[in-house]
Amino acid sequence: MDLPLRLLIGLSLSTLIGYAGYRRQALTRSGWLGAALTGAAIFGFGGLDWGLLLIAFFASSSLLTRYQEGAKAEVIAVFAKGGPRDLGQALANGGAATAIAILYGLSGDSRLLLGAFVGALAEANADTWATELGILAKHPPRLITNGRSVPPGTSGGVTWPGTLAAVGGAALIGGLAALFRGDWRLLPLGAIAGLAGSLFDSLLGATVQGIYYSERRCKETERPVERDGAPNRQVRGWVWMNNDVVNLLGTLVGSLVGLLVGSLAR
Repeated sequence: MDLPLRLLIGLSLSTLIGYAGYRRQALTRSGWLGAALTGAAIFGFGGLDWGLLLIAFFASSSLLTRYQEGAKAEVIAVFAKGGPRDLGQALANGGAATAIAILYGLSGDSRLLLGAFVGALAEANADTWATELGILAKHPPRLITNGRSVPPGTSGGVTWPGTLAAVGGAALIGGLAALFRGDWRLLPLGAIAGLAGSLFDSLLGATVQGIYYSERRCKETERPVERDGAPNRQVRGWVWMNNDVVNLLGTLVGSLVGLLVGSLAR
């Protein structure tokens, strides 16, 4: 099957899947566009198994976002973005994997690029699972830098349930890649790369991510402005280092770790 046909098929499938996500309120309209673009590129340049890994990430993360949604509502209000994913979130989570898939398709079958792709997608899944399940932990999270107890939803806060969820989310992508490719080494590669990238994401959240204080809600938040447009006061971090940038950098670290582990396993 030639590249234009694969791209067309990939665009058609990802558009349909994105539409289903939009109807179930897992994606906004712009998020639907992002899903269609990333899906088309990954299926077209990577192939069916790469596209199935993307679907596994989207399906599992969407299900967990809806899991006990009511119990998570108060904590999610702290996040820069909550609810349906928009274009920025789609590109932040899938941009690195999309770029790797394009390089893979243009350069020919490269095992190292496969490892980088699995690492990037495993990190995106690990971070989502850690967030969606970690905020349900019975005990408050602790800041990854100094172990100080912080309120649920605090950027850089980690819990044992969230960390175990990160391992599970990363292992799912690695395990499926191992099944599709018939290479068991992709399972530990995905688990290691996904967890490493997720922890780096938390480190950025605890140190340089832009964090604000809401006078209205008397708590810290990732939101520079409230939903009604009221501004929040910046208390730490860099303004440009928002949640989407942090997520993108996390997937890049996951891809680099996947590339490194893949090169050592050759």
